[in-house]
Amino acid sequence: MTLTGHNKIFLLLVFYLQQQLAFCQSISTEHNYAMNCPGIVMVQAVFSATVYVNKVEMNEGRFIRLVDSVKGLDTSGAILSPGQKLDIVVKALYKSPFRYFLAGDGYFRQVHRVQTTGTGFLITGDGYLVSNCHIIDRDSAFIRKKFILSTFREVTEQNINALQSSWAMTLSDEQRNLLYNAYGLIYSQVSSMILFDLEKEIYVLYRADNDSNGTTAIKKKAQVIIKGQPMPGKDVAILKIDDVKDLPTLLMSKDSVVKIGTQVLVLGYPEPASTNSFLAQESGIEPSLTAGIVSAIRKSVGGWPVIQMDALISHGSSGSPVCNDMGEVIGLTTFGSLEQGGSSLASGFNFAIPVSVVKEYLDSAGLHPVNSPVSVNFNEGLDLFYKQFYRKALEKFQKVKELNKGYPQVNFYIEQCDNKIARGNDRQSPPRRYVLLIMIVIALLTGGYLLSKRRR
Repeated sequence: MTLTGHNKIFLLLVFYLQQQLAFCQSISTEHNYAMNCPGIVMVQAVFSATVYVNKVEMNEGRFIRLVDSVKGLDTSGAILSPGQKLDIVVKALYKSPFRYFLAGDGYFRQVHRVQTTGTGFLITGDGYLVSNCHIIDRDSAFIRKKFILSTFREVTEQNINALQSSWAMTLSDEQRNLLYNAYGLIYSQVSSMILFDLEKEIYVLYRADNDSNGTTAIKKKAQVIIKGQPMPGKDVAILKIDDVKDLPTLLMSKDSVVKIGTQVLVLGYPEPASTNSFLAQESGIEPSLTAGIVSAIRKSVGGWPVIQMDALISHGSSGSPVCNDMGEVIGLTTFGSLEQGGSSLASGFNFAIPVSVVKEYLDSAGLHPVNSPVSVNFNEGLDLFYKQFYRKALEKFQKVKELNKGYPQVNFYIEQCDNKIARGNDRQSPPRRYVLLIMIVIALLTGGYLLSKRRR
């Protein structure tokens, strides 16, 4: 069957309208971030224990002989300054730590806390959220290592400060680092550590606007509703925080198929950004955004699919939502790839668990993720804002403020709307979706007319 000229025009028009509808569903990167960042949370697993560490002591006889030999190099003090002599002593301790240090009989006793951090995202307004299992369910070897490193740093600092005080000298940064490394080698090989009363608590931190147009971090204890197993298991955890309502949420995609080439955004708390010493502490709760595409769909060793993407992630990004260009969550950032022969993450080869796997746990827990009413109003306000309908957007944002006065960034958008309206930038023309609807109706009527004419 051949197509007439009228039919060709009709089909082209329908195809064009379909493309326009698809285009209208996608949103800009800025819009995507603005819509989803309020629902991003930081997940912390805090481990506490009483720690006993075998003391390391100086071999006084050998140390005194070392100091005397250095003094004998220049008895007049005309050649070597006191600082230079100290430098020789420190470097000797660093080069031969087992000659000058030994394990003592006593123990340091400390109550110590260590924590692991990651990302999560809210899926209901009353506090249910999704994250990775491995953030909250670390194995005993990992936790022991964290306690060893943390306790070692504190005990070593005490030892170095004691030496500095007894010598009545101020150590340079280089000298402190040399001693730090010397103690590190000794503690790792001759000292022992014992843990007692190990406990774990899980916390969730999320942002809220405050009365001074700033941002406050709210910290709440969380409980585990259901969880899988860390990789290579299904690394999913569903958590719940209590005594909350009208929290911002993210919308999970209903499409279980992820296509290669899909543009993706990852929102989370990578450690290099959230713990950078040059950044203000309060900025650590602001989610970071990285972008990329879906590079491949792989199969895990367990037989279920994982999404490969080139969006950059780092330690702390685990549990971050992977969003498509419509702002829907299509995956859960879970693991990266190590450089061959190294311990650093390989850039651009990162993996996420698809929402189809996450939904298995939601179904088991009887949970049905839904955008909270406050997020529905906020997202509608953003849609109007980015289409320059500032008066109508302002009404939506004010409704958000009524439901949750601490909704992140709502104060910013209310202020922006007021400024835009005052400058006369508000659009008064009908919304574009009405124009599009009229075009669709015209196309359908034209198509019906052409078909009926052909039949006659």
